Amino acid sequence: MTTTVVQKEGPAAVTPTPTLGSHVRNYAGRVRGGDIGALPAVLGLIVLCTVFSIMRPSFLTAGNFANLFTQGAAVTLIAMGLVFVLLLGEIDLSAGFASGVCAAVLANVVTVLGYPWYVAVLAALVTGVVIGTTLGFLVAKIGIPSFVVTLAGFLAFQGVVLMLMEEGTNISVRDDVLVAIANRNLPPVLGWLLAAVAVAGFAAVQLLRHRNRANRGLVTDPLAVVFVRIGGLAVILGVAVFILNLERSRNVLISSLKGVPIVVPIIALLLVLWTFVLQRTSYGRHVYAVGGNKEAARRAGINVDRIRISVFMICSSMAAVGGIVAASRANSVDPNTGGSNVLLYAVGAAVIGGTSLFGGKGRVLDAVLGGAVVAVIDNGMGLMGYSSGVKYVVTGVVLLLAASVDAFSRRRSAATGTR
Repeated sequence: MTTTVVQKEGPAAVTPTPTLGSHVRNYAGRVRGGDIGALPAVLGLIVLCTVFSIMRPSFLTAGNFANLFTQGAAVTLIAMGLVFVLLLGEIDLSAGFASGVCAAVLANVVTVLGYPWYVAVLAALVTGVVIGTTLGFLVAKIGIPSFVVTLAGFLAFQGVVLMLMEEGTNISVRDDVLVAIANRNLPPVLGWLLAAVAVAGFAAVQLLRHRNRANRGLVTDPLAVVFVRIGGLAVILGVAVFILNLERSRNVLISSLKGVPIVVPIIALLLVLWTFVLQRTSYGRHVYAVGGNKEAARRAGINVDRIRISVFMICSSMAAVGGIVAASRANSVDPNTGGSNVLLYAVGAAVIGGTSLFGGKGRVLDAVLGGAVVAVIDNGMGLMGYSSGVKYVVTGVVLLLAASVDAFSRRRSAATGTR
């Protein structure tokens, strides 16, 4: 005879819902443990904007606010690509002049050869992919350190730019579509519409995530925190669009100048795209895994070489996008496009924003925040009349502080066991 044993079920485990106070305490604990994220960049941005606004009231004008976006756009886009390389603990010193090569290809195709703008853009992007694939192959398959490979690229790409520009000539970019990227604005109504869509999309993602985690019995953020995030984004975008929709022209009878710069939604779309790739795909998880521990990732079945090649491809592709924006803003391409301080500012933007130089920690948003800090420093000190030398010194000090904060936070995390 078979005996059936019936077990009584106890009460189901219920995941406690954290309160707003507990959420704040947990966040404070993470900060004390070394997980500070982009907090220094945000605080630095607030302090810098406050100081420059007091010392130069013109810093707060609508015209200067719009100029900040176009001034820092190319560096921010290049920094987005560098985040992927830095997540693996690698470096790409050639990103600046890679953007110059791609911009030179764009100018030659659209101006010298006379092809349409979309063919020129495609040619520039393909050039970026080829450059990134080559660099990644040399690093992953040949085994040459990324510092050496990209330093060689830094030197070689300067020569390529000179050859494409016929040893020093400038090539104008007059195509209306290309010029509009960094020099034209959206209609005011479209700016408000895009802001509303952005807030609605962000709210949907946040609320769906909260519901899904709650349904699975996972710890969720308090609804109050979710609504604060949504409200905060709404306020920031609302204020930004309001300011950018103000009339910025000195003579309205001649021309009107108002609206969100076209380059802003381009940066926003790329931010959403790459954030989704890193945080919502298996590829993104593999990137973080390789950056955290390459050997462990290899033993887990991740194709480490493919990941290493791919991040250089993404980096150079974003450098191509940055080169296109730089060519649009200047209405031309010259032998110095992508040179000078472009690479230094791009690397600085990624690190200042919170991406670790040691790999395994960072977000694409870091590049945007860091790019804003770099643009504010460059713009604010320019308004105050400081020389380029002083700008370089201050930016270098800020970058050093960011790297020091990164190193300190990693030691703190290791000591408290939060990593």
